[in-house]
Amino acid sequence: MYTSYFRNNYLMDISKNILAGLVTAIALLPEVSGFAIIAGIPPLYAIYSSAITVVILSIFGGRPAMVSAAAGSIALLLTDIIDKHGMAYMLYATLLAGIFQLIFGLLNIHKLIKYLPKSVMQGFVNALAMMILLAQIQQVPHQSLPAIIMVITSIISMYVLPRWFIKIPPALIIIAVSIGVALFFKGSFENIGSLATSSKLSPHIGLPAIPLNIHTILVILPTALGIAMVGLIESLLTMPLINIMTNTEGNSKQESIGQGFGNIINSLLGGQGGCAMIGQSVMNVQSGGRTRLSTLISGLILFIFVFAMKDLMLAIPTASLIGIMITVSISTFDWESIALNKRLKITDLSVMLMTILLVVVTHNLAIGVFSGLILTIIYRYIFHIKIS
Repeated sequence: MYTSYFRNNYLMDISKNILAGLVTAIALLPEVSGFAIIAGIPPLYAIYSSAITVVILSIFGGRPAMVSAAAGSIALLLTDIIDKHGMAYMLYATLLAGIFQLIFGLLNIHKLIKYLPKSVMQGFVNALAMMILLAQIQQVPHQSLPAIIMVITSIISMYVLPRWFIKIPPALIIIAVSIGVALFFKGSFENIGSLATSSKLSPHIGLPAIPLNIHTILVILPTALGIAMVGLIESLLTMPLINIMTNTEGNSKQESIGQGFGNIINSLLGGQGGCAMIGQSVMNVQSGGRTRLSTLISGLILFIFVFAMKDLMLAIPTASLIGIMITVSISTFDWESIALNKRLKITDLSVMLMTILLVVVTHNLAIGVFSGLILTIIYRYIFHIKIS
């Protein structure tokens, strides 16, 4: 039994999953670094935290090939507590959030996700696709002319290269070539090093050096609940998309428990909270990732980057990653949800648009999903209109 499990999860299509893991690890770097800066966290800590999360979820998560790391949605929730109370309280909030997620998983709260209308789920996926796209576009004006050319070239290459290179993910080729170009034309391109300004990493291992009393619990409780809820919502709503892309089924209960376990371990190792990341999950699958090996490799590579190959990591041009992630956002968007056809009802469209609008404006997935759910309830029980 255990031999079969290990073979199916770690020994199937080894080369494809290793290459996908490498691409995914590199794709995680700019996003987790950028949001870490917004949250007031040193970027190298965010990359270190992502390595922990990816490895833990690759082993204990319920959805093989789905990537969990220091997501922007979680980082935004940490901004206030870090600004007012410091990193130690952030670690306690992450620890408590993980405990909440373990409890939610054991109580089967994941089953509530199946009651979400299709229009709300489509709004969630489309909102995240738009947030990925906007995050990339916002970086373009700060790039040099050669970098903008690299962005455009990277986008075109993502669609053209698969015609000639079947076994090698196009993103990996683009990144390798872009590093060479950037090294040849030094000073012409912004790189990961421009974001990860801190060159040292010395995380606190164990419980934070602050008293765990009523005051501490009251301070961390709102943030912990936010991390727990948003993390589970994003993870459990990302799962169906990966299920469809891989034509396999994940285990929602195991994923909920795995997310909790990941956040607990992360906090005890001095890292920040995390959850599933839809863009990097899509990229992993598109690059050939299908098993737990792909995400395990991603986490191990991030560890190698942080502790052994930091200079190479910092040399990766952000322009190539911007181009790659733009194509990921395009493929993530559910184009069928806005296709003009007779089956599309204005009520379904309004629920989806409400979800998209509030997620994009507030950068809070919970607010967007709950608003779409409330609008659905209004349609169903006040106006007696069925929402798909």
